[in-house]
Amino acid sequence: MSSGIWGWFGGGTAQKRKDSPKNAILGLRSQLDMLQKREKHLQAQIDEQDAIARKNVATNKNAAKAALRRKKQHEHSLEQTQGQIGTLDQQINAIESANINRETLAAMERAGEAMKQIHGKLTPEKVDETMEKLREQNALSEEIVEAMNSVNIGNAIDEADLEDELEQLQQERLDEEMLKTGSVPVLDAVQRLPAAANGELPSKKTAIEEDDEEAELRKLQAEMAM
Repeated sequence: MSSGIWGWFGGGTAQKRKDSPKNAILGLRSQLDMLQKREKHLQAQIDEQDAIARKNVATNKNAAKAALRRKKQHEHSLEQTQGQIGTLDQQINAIESANINRETLAAMERAGEAMKQIHGKLTPEKVDETMEKLREQNALSEEIVEAMNSVNIGNAIDEADLEDELEQLQQERLDEEMLKTGSVPVLDAVQRLPAAANGELPSKKTAIEEDDEEAELRKLQAEMAM
């Protein structure tokens, strides 16, 4: 019943066309197997007749000739069989190649239909339009971020004002300590030291020069005393 329905709508014919290469290859391979078996049989017959001819070549020339005659016949049959095997190999390879080409083309056609369905109504113009919208939105996002970052929350603090205020607090604390203890600030005490105390100490070089002068003077006095 089912096969009749498929045959009515052409399904059975399509299936037969699809299976035709496979069936042809199976038939050729079966025939090839039979020929290969025949090839082995003929080769065995040739070897057997060759052995008989060699065995009788010195004692029975007629038997040797008959064996060689049969050998020649088997060799002729072997050549024909090998030719048939080569022909079948070519046919099998040709059908397999054609079948692969057909299946490859069918796969490419299915791929083309799939891509057509995927693309649908997609066009380069629509892609450009979509990309332009994306660029506009990205630019808008950057403008929003830049605007948000440019807003200063509160006034900026002046570091110089902080330093002045810190010095004022230090002076006030120093004044309070002076009032409590009655002592002179360290800064004032330093300023009241003699100028020599605040100045630089004589350098080592200057001291050495003075010692040399004293020594020279004493040497001169000794020479005059003599």
